[in-house]
Amino acid sequence: MIDLRTLREDPDRLRASQRARGEDDSVVDTLLDLDERRRSALTSFESLRAEQKSMGKSVSKAQGEEKAALLQRAKDLAGQVKAAEAEAEKLGAELDEVIQTVPNIVEEGAPSGGEDDYVVLETVGTPREFDFEPKDHLELGEALGAIDMERGAKVSGSRFFFLKGVGARLQLGLLNMAMQQAIESGFTPMITPVLVKPETMQGTGFHVAHDKEIYRLPEDDLYLVGTSEVSLAGYHAQEIVGGDELPLRYAGWSSCFRREAGSYGKDTRGIIRVHQFDKVEMFSYVRPEEAHEEHLRLLAWEQEMLAKIEVPYRIIDTAAGDLGMSAARKFDCEAWIPTQGRYRELTSTSNCTEFQARRLAVRFRDKDGKPRHLATLNGTLATTRWIVAILENHQQADGSVVVPRALRPYVGLDVLAPPA
Repeated sequence: MIDLRTLREDPDRLRASQRARGEDDSVVDTLLDLDERRRSALTSFESLRAEQKSMGKSVSKAQGEEKAALLQRAKDLAGQVKAAEAEAEKLGAELDEVIQTVPNIVEEGAPSGGEDDYVVLETVGTPREFDFEPKDHLELGEALGAIDMERGAKVSGSRFFFLKGVGARLQLGLLNMAMQQAIESGFTPMITPVLVKPETMQGTGFHVAHDKEIYRLPEDDLYLVGTSEVSLAGYHAQEIVGGDELPLRYAGWSSCFRREAGSYGKDTRGIIRVHQFDKVEMFSYVRPEEAHEEHLRLLAWEQEMLAKIEVPYRIIDTAAGDLGMSAARKFDCEAWIPTQGRYRELTSTSNCTEFQARRLAVRFRDKDGKPRHLATLNGTLATTRWIVAILENHQQADGSVVVPRALRPYVGLDVLAPPA
């Protein structure tokens, strides 16, 4: 959640952030009003409580009529204390309810606007010119015996699939290469839970009651994660870590689940937009003042992985209205997909500043011994969707696919060829 101290000291910063996101900035006035009334109620409660304690000492020393009057006053004070406490708690609950709905403050420099208002920061590589008609990833995958959408739909429904043979080897090789790079970069490898409690999901920044993307198991009150970011964000919840332990970097390997609500009719062919996929996700806990530089490091690690699969891509600075609840800034890497004639997202990395850490009560103790909230960041290192870019960009006229050189030791093949 946002910092109330920042809200009080610089409310215009939140107003500007809300406008950049296309959100209502009147929520700032609502928050300021609730905060002021809550603090006033707390002051009243503390003053009355102090008088009540003092009154107790006076009653014990008083006699006769004086004692009777003091007892009556003590009775009146008890009611006032109870009422003041109830009012402070009520306003605190209202403030918490509103503040939970306010997204993170956008980082200075992020573009304003919606989904189409991104800024292209860099383009790497040149789209390949084919001397034959390129096939899309599904046609290639089916011919290679790598992707089976038909049986995926038979077993589980639309937008499910099987990866088999060279398809399974390609995904395992890709994710293993990503995990190895993460380990060499100082990340701790993690196999994470895919079911989490509602407080973990909400703490990460998802509205469990309203987010139609999330799968829920109502009998157990558990949620399937759409990314291991959720599990890793909750890993240190309610903890205070030592400042000398920072940065803490984890690489989570998990299956991910998304309902893809509202995407009907979009990317229904193949494995671009599906309900289940696998991913290796980087997650960092750092000091707030180091978050910006860590964000650039995560982006650089993503670029290192993209270089290994040898596909053209571009980096975009995502507009504020397309950031999501927790992110203050997000960079996407989009690979060129030949048969679509456009770039499609393969990775994203987000700086969530202290937003998630405040919701999950993750803090660190610095040199002065005072607990402070950490900053959290995340970034995709590889996912099932990368198979789309690899197959389409490295296909040959005979339907085979050349495995990128860096990936070959992990796949165990130089070329993916259709079965005889």
